[in-house]
Amino acid sequence: MNAVIRTYVKSADLHDSTRELLKLGCRFQMAYLRYDGSIPEVVYLVDRGPKLEFLELVVRAETELPSLSELVPLLSWYEREIMDLSEITFTGNPEPFPLVLMSGMTLSSFPFDPTSKEIMQLFGSSTPPQLPEILATQVQDLFWGPIRADVVETGEFHFAYIGEEILHYTPRLFYKHRGIEQNLQQQDPGSGLVLAERVSGVGTICHGLAYCLAVEDALGIEVPKRAQLLRIILAELERIYNNLHYFGMLSKTTTLKVGEAFGTLLEENAKQINAKFSGHRLLRNILSVGGLRRDLNAEILPPMLSVLRQEAIDYLESLAGTQSYLDRLMGTGPLPPGVAFDFGATGPVANASGIKRDLRVQHPYSLYDLLSLDIPTRTNGDALARAEVRGEALITAFDLIQQAVNLLEAGEVNVGSQTFTAEFADGLGWSEGPRGACIYAVRIRHGILERVKIKSASFSNWKVFPLTVHSSNMMDYAINEASFGLTIAGVDR
Repeated sequence: MNAVIRTYVKSADLHDSTRELLKLGCRFQMAYLRYDGSIPEVVYLVDRGPKLEFLELVVRAETELPSLSELVPLLSWYEREIMDLSEITFTGNPEPFPLVLMSGMTLSSFPFDPTSKEIMQLFGSSTPPQLPEILATQVQDLFWGPIRADVVETGEFHFAYIGEEILHYTPRLFYKHRGIEQNLQQQDPGSGLVLAERVSGVGTICHGLAYCLAVEDALGIEVPKRAQLLRIILAELERIYNNLHYFGMLSKTTTLKVGEAFGTLLEENAKQINAKFSGHRLLRNILSVGGLRRDLNAEILPPMLSVLRQEAIDYLESLAGTQSYLDRLMGTGPLPPGVAFDFGATGPVANASGIKRDLRVQHPYSLYDLLSLDIPTRTNGDALARAEVRGEALITAFDLIQQAVNLLEAGEVNVGSQTFTAEFADGLGWSEGPRGACIYAVRIRHGILERVKIKSASFSNWKVFPLTVHSSNMMDYAINEASFGLTIAGVDR
């Protein structure tokens, strides 16, 4: 893991500091609120480049801070989140309306304020969201959700359209915000993992691993080599079943019933392999701070994965040879590279737009630097490019597991019992999940979690997604959304 360096700046110097970092090629990752005692701080996490320390740009918060959204558009949602959950406002934010809270609702107290003794309650009544004014005739409005057909997550989507053309699209998420970051406060670091693994049902390992790495970074814990390699195997097994699910859903939206059924079958086969290997289809309850809860027999994996790998290759080749499938994906939802970078796209979405970023390569963890890994990229940035990147990532996951199995040696899988007695410690951990970068920042005081910030890949990609919907058409919407592979649980954390 890389260390984190911290720099404090005054609010008046924030814009100048940001411009200098951008000139150096740095990329902002997220912003969040924490407290130093009773003093609120806004922390901007900055990626300085491959294998360099991350930078925390910290501002001792005042009632108002200047918005950085025009310089770094991806920060807009983070600023809005902070405004909803604190007394801080960001002047100049181009979207100064609620994000986490429904319009018309307010909180009686704020979740991360250590000086507040009140029981937090929600007041007010929900009002229609603020929407952009569209100066055109014959515009129709469609509000879809929050309850939609099929077994899907809760969200409401506003379409302003004429005929089949979507002029503007606004997602309204956070209907089932679970307050996981707040609930992690006052937990001991060991038990906090239970919540981290449940941020997103299909992201057990990417969230759990990033959390463990953050706590281990804070406490200076060295994880045994065998445990690190087994963590890689678990992470890539999660990538396999997620990507098989992805192609099943993409087939469904392009009306390929056989393709949908076969993708779902392969996903089920992958989950059964997970259960045989770890005892859980979604790979839960295996990780622990300091390694793993128990040893795993990786020798059973190669024969089973060899069969599944060939089936996956055959499946992808069948899809690639289906003209109707390709026709629906080509040119759908294009995302230009500059827009993808500025608005914070991550994972396969970013890779499909020509951005060659992957935390397993740029900031290797858990011994990924011992493995051979190429980052698949495309330049078209459309639904087909996103599918092709996902396909390559799927097959690469099989190869990475085999590489990790080849390096396994007998040894411990945990450093032993931990008391987590650190008086004060900060830590940062990250993983590259199936959907992209997952980052956890933790602060531990007197052995208890004081603050945990979660950056999920879907939070980033949901910010980007509407930009590919504007000026598209209704018939392509479901295909475009499926090509992003989004989850709402990753946002409603």
